[in-house]
Amino acid sequence: MPKFYDKVDVLKKPGWLKIRLHRTPEYAEVQQIVDKHALHTICSSGMCPNKAECWSRRTATFMILGDICTRGCRFCATKTGHPLAPDAEEPRRVAESVALMKLRYVVVTSVTRDDLPDGGAAHWAQTVRAIRTQNPGAVIELLIPDLDAQPAPLDVVVASKPDIIGHNIETVERLTPVVRSKAKYRTSLETLRYLSAQGVATKSGLMVGLGESDDEVLQTLHDLRDAGVGIVTLGQYLRPTLEHYPVAAYITPEKFEWYRLKALEMGFSYCASAPLVRSSYMAEEALKSVKSNCSRDCSMPW
Repeated sequence: MPKFYDKVDVLKKPGWLKIRLHRTPEYAEVQQIVDKHALHTICSSGMCPNKAECWSRRTATFMILGDICTRGCRFCATKTGHPLAPDAEEPRRVAESVALMKLRYVVVTSVTRDDLPDGGAAHWAQTVRAIRTQNPGAVIELLIPDLDAQPAPLDVVVASKPDIIGHNIETVERLTPVVRSKAKYRTSLETLRYLSAQGVATKSGLMVGLGESDDEVLQTLHDLRDAGVGIVTLGQYLRPTLEHYPVAAYITPEKFEWYRLKALEMGFSYCASAPLVRSSYMAEEALKSVKSNCSRDCSMPW
């Protein structure tokens, strides 16, 4: 029986959510590198629907600081509990894997580590520096926890000079207390606001289909833009297991396109909005688009 909810999804998945499998030699090679270097990826831990496609394109989102999160958000498939101490060799292994995969665009995320005094900020910075040392031409995008919106650990991450720092708002304000764990809507906004104020290119993402209204989605987009966020993603929430928060609705591709156009009207430099979009999906395309727009009229720090 479901752990958090006693109702199960009665909605049948629509055709637009069918996932095309990509099992190519490139997929096998990425899998081999991930296994050989004992790496964690959000592709696997988060049960991402785009894993096969992305790995077949020789891209992956690395997940550092272990695979056990100190929070237990009701939408997330990542394990929760008491994590191990950070692995001092992990930054080197990630950097070596980036080189082996010949990545030009690197996305790194992590579990939330409320057990660490700095939330893992120093480990984040070490990972960025290690990637830069072995892969000087690579673009680095981070997807960080909120770090309680504290300037000191955020400054440590900023000082390592990644190209983009993202933090996901995840859902609308009304649903945050029941969908997320310790995380708070306003704390996430303050984290993004602080990063933007430091001149960092910031990014955020939210899921839809949890029971939010159109007005609430638009308000969330307004709040993110007001916090200085320049890149935003929207995707369909998919329930990982029956123990997780139920899906309230499957949002149509047409509605996702409407959200995208609304976001661009608000001034976002780039918005990816479609049912299977995830925060790191085709991330390099966002950078290309933003840089193209910047050649005409740019307030982004590139």
